[in-house]
Amino acid sequence: MRFRTLMAGLVAATFSLAAFAQQPIVIKFSHVVAHDTPKGLAAEFFKKRAEELTKGRVKVEVYANSTLYKDKEEMEALQLGAVQMLAPSLAKFGPLGVKEFEVFDLPYLFDNYAELHKVTQGPVGQQLLNKLDAKGIHGLAFWDNGFKSFSANTPIRMPADLKGKKLRIQSSKVLEEEVRALGGLPQVMAFSEVYQALQTGVVDGTENPISNLYTQKMYEVQKYLTLTDHGYLGYAVIVNKKFWDGLPSDVRGQLETAMKEATAYANKIAEEQNLRDLEAVKKSGKTVVYVPTKEERMAFKKALIPVHQKMESRIGADLIHEIYKEIGFNPNI
Repeated sequence: MRFRTLMAGLVAATFSLAAFAQQPIVIKFSHVVAHDTPKGLAAEFFKKRAEELTKGRVKVEVYANSTLYKDKEEMEALQLGAVQMLAPSLAKFGPLGVKEFEVFDLPYLFDNYAELHKVTQGPVGQQLLNKLDAKGIHGLAFWDNGFKSFSANTPIRMPADLKGKKLRIQSSKVLEEEVRALGGLPQVMAFSEVYQALQTGVVDGTENPISNLYTQKMYEVQKYLTLTDHGYLGYAVIVNKKFWDGLPSDVRGQLETAMKEATAYANKIAEEQNLRDLEAVKKSGKTVVYVPTKEERMAFKKALIPVHQKMESRIGADLIHEIYKEIGFNPNI
């Protein structure tokens, strides 16, 4: 009887170990924007493909809209291993100590996605991602959101129209300098707090790609939007390095394939969605959308291009000029 009981216990233990061995590897993927933004949709696409390619060995849990961590908290959570994957905006890496990423915040650096992708999908982009390893982070890819425009509750035609305005920005020394170059007052604030701050007048305006302005309903509390397309907002998809290095090599390869597919998807839908969301903002009737004239756009460029030189000591003159060469940029307008 005792032998039979012992054998039953061993069989149960074996089944228990087998069940444990079959438990999927969980990747918590946290981000701060809505699920129906380009980043939100790309995160769901990655989840689907990662689970398909690994045949269920990996389970991706996506937490949108700051439901797990706010943007001020998520980077530390990743480094501590409390979350495995993030897609923070590129401005988030300066405060982490990798100031070179702030090159993407330079106003009017990229005229279009083709120029941008020469950098993000080329050797310069890979060099930047490699710099994250020393921070306990492994960089996987760059994802687009889109080009930013200014909004406020008063019309914006020329740089002088933003003088004295409190403008919400991400934590970035480049963006602080950008707003000051326009005579505005930079206000660093978590993304999840922006709608209420605009609604209550804590800030007067902000800068965003249209998809963020629309999905976060900021257009409801901003009377004017001017399509300045003055800067780029993108993301770096990153993982906890210790977690990534500890994955079985075949699983890591499958996840890299899923990420490659998700990146192509993310960048394809980003431009399309911003255009759709712009039409939705126009149809809402709550925000006047203004397209600057050639002369007005040039006035913004003349006000903002000097920010590049001011930021050389922070970002690195060599990196800035390497990108100039890559995309054929001439700072002398």
